[in-house]
Amino acid sequence: MAFSSPLPRPLVLGSTSRYRRELLERLRVPFTVAAPDVDETPQPGEAPRDLALRLALAKARAVAAQHPEAVVIGSDQVADLDGEPLGKPGTHERAVAQLQRMRGRTVVFQTALAVVCQATGFEAVDLAAVEVKFRALDDGAIERYLRAETPYDCAGSAKSEGLGIALLDAIVSDDPTALVGLPLIRTCRLLREAGLTLP
Repeated sequence: MAFSSPLPRPLVLGSTSRYRRELLERLRVPFTVAAPDVDETPQPGEAPRDLALRLALAKARAVAAQHPEAVVIGSDQVADLDGEPLGKPGTHERAVAQLQRMRGRTVVFQTALAVVCQATGFEAVDLAAVEVKFRALDDGAIERYLRAETPYDCAGSAKSEGLGIALLDAIVSDDPTALVGLPLIRTCRLLREAGLTLP
């Protein structure tokens, strides 16, 4: 069910990620950014898919509570290695360890999306699962890549939109921006359902 109002509702991206901000700018709709105050600690035994969905919705709800008239986007991405969540490495050493574990293997990047509008009661979630096949990387290649791009703020320690593409054998996805952090095809659909008009 679509909700609409006589005036366009403000759009808020509930994320401090510059990658998500740059992706949302592609839609050429005005928006503001707000930082969600959400504990991102996985729950015991929580599957990567469930973690991503829970955090995306929690982020959208947290920001919607501060901007009740706005349509709010929340998103989260978790790298899924055989059911184990891999988050942002944060340090060089953890990034090395992640890439060593992922070399020659397929990792599923679970990118969850939530759109919430408190004023209308609209709430919807979706998930894009992206299969990424990593090359059989040697330690030298891992070290050279990390020194060149320092992707310590990226789940899975690689930026596919940058030099990280050279680490990969294949990407399988039905939403090409999902791997970067915001599945725009799904975002457009949910924003329309929330009552926003897109170009």
